[in-house]
Amino acid sequence: MMTDPIADMLTRIRNAVRVEHPNVDMPSSKVKRGVADVLKREGYIWDWEEVESQPVNHIRIELKYGPNGERVIQHIKRISKPGCRVYTKSKELRPILQGLGISVISTSTGVVSDREARQNNVGGEILCEVW
Repeated sequence: MMTDPIADMLTRIRNAVRVEHPNVDMPSSKVKRGVADVLKREGYIWDWEEVESQPVNHIRIELKYGPNGERVIQHIKRISKPGCRVYTKSKELRPILQGLGISVISTSTGVVSDREARQNNVGGEILCEVW
């Protein structure tokens, strides 16, 4: 039984980027779709799609690399964990690496990046940091 599906998603992405796979598959959930959508909007992945399969649908993420094969996702880290949830207010959100990275935050309006959370003045649970 998997206790932390978001950590599993981030580990699959981290491992696939490390060995330079073009895409990575993982079981689908609403939060995972939200995280993948934020990564696409912020330019860390090319695209994602939901693939029909049995017994559970899967998400396929197309990973992004630079023109010379350099990794776009250098670092991806889980912040809020099942044993220690981390919540923040919108006014307490600080840019990651002086704006070069993002935090992915689960809010009452859905999963958004730290930039979008500051714009919309909403706080929530910090899921992960990416740069």
